[in-house]
Amino acid sequence: MNVAAVPEQLYRLTEANQRRAANPRVSAWVAASAGSGKTKVLTDRVLSLLLAGVAPQRILCLTFTKAAAAEMAQRINTELGSWAIAEEPELAGSLAALTGKPVDAEQCARARRLFAQVLDVPGGMKILTIHAFCQSVLRRFPIEADVVPHFTVMDERDTSELLAAVQLELMARAQSDDGALAAAMADISSRIHEMRFPDLMAELAAARGRIADLIARHGGVDALVAAIFDGLGLDQGETPETVIATQCDDDAFDGAGLRRAAAALSEGSAADQDRAAAISRWLAADDDRGRLFEAHCHVFLTQRGEVRKSLITKAALASDPEAGDTLAAEALRIHTVRARLRSANVAQATSVLIRIAAALIDAYTRHKSARALLDYDDLILRTRQLLEADGRAAWVLFKLDGGIDHILIDEAQDTNPVQWRVVAALADEFFAGYGRRDEALEDAGLPSRSVFAVGDIKQSIYSFQGAQPQEFEAMRRYFNRRATEAQLGWDDVRLDVSFRSTGPVLQAVDAVFALAPARTGVADGEEPLQHLPIRAGAGGRVEIWPPVKPIGPPEPEPWKPPVERVSVAGARERLAGLVARRIAAWVHDGEVLESRGQAIEPSDIMVLVRRRGPFVEALVRALKDLDVPVAGVDRMVLNEQLAVMDLLALGEFLLLPEDDLTLATVLKGPLLGLTDDDLFDLAHRRDGSLWQALRDYTGADPRFARAYDHLASLLADVDFLRPYELYAQLLNRGGRAAILSRLGPDAADPLDEFLSLALTYERTNIPSLQGFLHWMATGRAEVKRDLEQAGGAVRVMTVHGAKGLQAPIVILPDTMQVPVGSPHLLWPEDDDIVLWAPRAEDRDDAA
Repeated sequence: MNVAAVPEQLYRLTEANQRRAANPRVSAWVAASAGSGKTKVLTDRVLSLLLAGVAPQRILCLTFTKAAAAEMAQRINTELGSWAIAEEPELAGSLAALTGKPVDAEQCARARRLFAQVLDVPGGMKILTIHAFCQSVLRRFPIEADVVPHFTVMDERDTSELLAAVQLELMARAQSDDGALAAAMADISSRIHEMRFPDLMAELAAARGRIADLIARHGGVDALVAAIFDGLGLDQGETPETVIATQCDDDAFDGAGLRRAAAALSEGSAADQDRAAAISRWLAADDDRGRLFEAHCHVFLTQRGEVRKSLITKAALASDPEAGDTLAAEALRIHTVRARLRSANVAQATSVLIRIAAALIDAYTRHKSARALLDYDDLILRTRQLLEADGRAAWVLFKLDGGIDHILIDEAQDTNPVQWRVVAALADEFFAGYGRRDEALEDAGLPSRSVFAVGDIKQSIYSFQGAQPQEFEAMRRYFNRRATEAQLGWDDVRLDVSFRSTGPVLQAVDAVFALAPARTGVADGEEPLQHLPIRAGAGGRVEIWPPVKPIGPPEPEPWKPPVERVSVAGARERLAGLVARRIAAWVHDGEVLESRGQAIEPSDIMVLVRRRGPFVEALVRALKDLDVPVAGVDRMVLNEQLAVMDLLALGEFLLLPEDDLTLATVLKGPLLGLTDDDLFDLAHRRDGSLWQALRDYTGADPRFARAYDHLASLLADVDFLRPYELYAQLLNRGGRAAILSRLGPDAADPLDEFLSLALTYERTNIPSLQGFLHWMATGRAEVKRDLEQAGGAVRVMTVHGAKGLQAPIVILPDTMQVPVGSPHLLWPEDDDIVLWAPRAEDRDDAA
């Protein structure tokens, strides 16, 4: 199809599809492409429901992130606000565009009242993340959900700290106990390198919810272990040792045939004779064959575990023509045995890991219960259990059903199976049949209850929070069947037209994903991936740069002594410099962005990377060196920010004034501002500590006196002030101004986040300075920054962090690296068991 020739037809098609999706009288499932206006479709759906007379409090909109919820609420309020003050022709046109039909004066009057109605809803409209919704349900029904009414929700840092403490507790118990836990820990340590053990435990902790659900579904750890053995086709308790012992019995192989084959091999070449000797030794070992089994396997299999192409030469085969068939049969048997050995190894390793996981989950749950804590996974699991529990679910659903008529799901492809079960439990009553509630809705002229989901499977490649892309399609079929059985309206809507990008860019994307393996996991089946631009005919450009390769140091001059240190910029630094210079040329030379008819500004440029790392730091540094405004990265680690490092150093000094190095750091920092010469004058030829020298020099230089008085005042207060109070007073009494004047305005965000973390620490810990500094040093405090609001600056973000954002110029410099690590835990599609293969070569066919 010539896209450029039919922009009006495409627009009409897209407009019709969006109007179908906004129909408030049917349940709908919208399969959208990136840039197809998913948020607008959801917003239009909510507006259509409100315009049809649905009370705002009866609409539940579940989003994936808080930012998405805030954006949708803002869009709805903005649109309703414009309706309230719009002129009559303008309002009628907006409503007609939304509904697809002319509107009367009554509908216009109703539209003007909607803004006030939404504002009057207690607590606002229910536009929530699914975790926030589950938290509200548990707060409302704590007794039915078996949770304490005053529970506290743990954030990511609290969860990671508690899990780390639980892991240390388990390791301590394993050292002092001779029971099953100690045996399991010893088995694990023999299978995996100590450097990989923390990663394994971290992955185990991240999957604790799925593992706990597996254990509960199977009825216990032993039942799950039995299911793992069954799933791998093994007998219960079968181990690699028992497999070898069984396969070395006389009944397991053709002993007479192998002896004849060995005799034939002894008549052949030197290689044949070596094989004959190995087979004869193994046959003669009798009860000790297990020890020689690996050498016996080597006769028939290569190092990669494949059957050797040649097992016997023609000269040896001439003495016994049947020897070849005998050796081939033994090779096939050995190959099968090796596969079973790998399966037994995987089953044994997984069963041990499951027992450690069960101990980890039990200890973690015990600590949470003692402190009345729930993590994010608990919110989902407890709500699901509440809505599916016999005897209690009917009452809870009745109370919830009394307040929810329409459920909308944003980014449905990122909803994991457990979250889908929560949604399904809420919506099941919608399709239970025609009842009093439906009759009342019909009498009032209101649309019947509905489920509305919007998602794009291609955007679920990250599998965050256990999301499974295929679940999106499975739930579509489930709700379609329920709606059809209940004889209710159902509509599948596709939005394949992109509103954001242009033809050349979309054609490049389609070309990349046209063939395997790039299309794997992105496009289903053999259906071609095609994006249709609504901006048909609009220009666009895709540049592909050659890869920047590492270069070595230059050749030294002949006979020059190697006394100079030579350094060469790496490939990342050189690429960062190239990208920065291209951006600087655009910005400083006033190159025109033709789509907007104005010069390129820094805010028009977005740089997307796979992961935050040295390249990002090099790029930000290069842009700043070229005087290009840059917003930095979308996440920062507080402990690595200079302003925070200065505050932490000050805290270390206040705890131990005799620490000369820390005091020198504080004196040279922005809070006191001494120079290298000042520090030399103070420290050179001193008799005692640096702090004593500073006290002795107070009369010699007013700068030393000010520094001493300032630090002495803090030392006098440190034993009486909480960490937040100490640092807040320090910053409010000139400290913030001093830091910002030295480090620039970029230091403001780290300072604010540092104070916020101090308050967070005091809520859950004893407010001591030493405890706070240790808490900061042992934890990785990451701060997410909203770069969408970073006006006038280049944005450097990860691909995932930029989801939903757009810019006229997008640079993808991090395209040559591929993921090098693979997950430790392996989950089958049915999610009925879990496997762990310590090494890649241990993986059997199932793994």
